[in-house]
Amino acid sequence: MATLAAFSRELEELASRTAPGVVSVEHGRGHGSGFVLAADGYVLTNAHVVDGAEKVRISFEDGSHAEASVAGRDERTDLAVVRVPGTGLPALKLAPADSVRVGQLALAIGNPLGFQRSVALGVVSAVDRTLGGRRQLFEGLIQTDAAINPGNSGGPLVNMAGEVIGVNTAIIPFAQGIGFAVPAQTASWVAAILIRDGRVSRPVLGVFGAGVELGAQQRAEAGADRALRVFRVAEDGAARKADIREGDLLLRANDQPLRTVDDLSRAMVLGGGAEMRITLLREGMPLVRAVTPAPAGA
Repeated sequence: MATLAAFSRELEELASRTAPGVVSVEHGRGHGSGFVLAADGYVLTNAHVVDGAEKVRISFEDGSHAEASVAGRDERTDLAVVRVPGTGLPALKLAPADSVRVGQLALAIGNPLGFQRSVALGVVSAVDRTLGGRRQLFEGLIQTDAAINPGNSGGPLVNMAGEVIGVNTAIIPFAQGIGFAVPAQTASWVAAILIRDGRVSRPVLGVFGAGVELGAQQRAEAGADRALRVFRVAEDGAARKADIREGDLLLRANDQPLRTVDDLSRAMVLGGGAEMRITLLREGMPLVRAVTPAPAGA
C-alpha cells in the first residue's frame, strides 16, 4: 500500500507540475489543446486545430486568456505553432530523441470534449506506427492507450519525468484505447522551422516508400532493424537520376538513420536541399548514391 500511495503522489505531482504549460486553443471553427513550447511565447498544437484560422484564443490553466496569431502550420505532420504575446510562459520540455519505449507510462493532458485540463494515464503501446487517411500518411507515430478524445488534439503526451514525448493528434473512430501522437523528435525540428519561416518547404527526392521492419538476414546486412523501403521512383526525379530503384532499402542519409519518411524529410529540409549521400541496401549489397533533391515545387 505504501508503494501504491507513493506512486499516486508521484502522479499527482506530475500532473500539477505539467498542467500550467497546457493550454486550450479556440477559434470560431474549432477548438483543441496545445502546450507552451518556448517561454518567449510559442505554443505548439495540431495544424487541424487551427485550420482556417489566423487568430486564436489561448486559455491558460490559471484562467487567463490571450489572443494569439498562427505563426505557421505544416499539414504533412499536422503540427502548428501559435505566437502568444508575452514572455516567461511555463514551457514544457521535449523528451530526448529515441527515449520512448514500449510499455512506459504516459500521461495525455488536454481538453477532451471541452472538459478543461483533463489528465489520462496510460502506456506507450507501440512506436513507429503508420496511419493513413484520405489526404495524409503519417509515419513514425507513437501509439498509446491513454484516453484521447476530440479536443485532446494538440495536447502533450508526457513521460514520468514531465517531458513531452509526443503531440496527441489522432484516434481511430469507435476504437477504445488506441490513440496516436506525433513524436517529440518530429515536433522539435518542424516547430523550429515554422517559427523561423512560417512553413516547411520540402525539397523533392522523387521516391515513394514507407518505413519497414527488417528481417533477421536484412538486419545483419544493414546493421539496422528498420529502413525506408522504396515502392516507386518518379520517372524524371532526382532519385532516378542517382540510380535509386524500386525495392531499395534506404538506410542512411549523410550517416543519419532512415527509419521513416519523416527521417528522410528532416534530412532534406535541414540539409537545405544540398547533395546527400544515401546509403542503401539492394539485394543484400550495400551501396552509396549521391543525390541532390529538387527544390520544393519543382
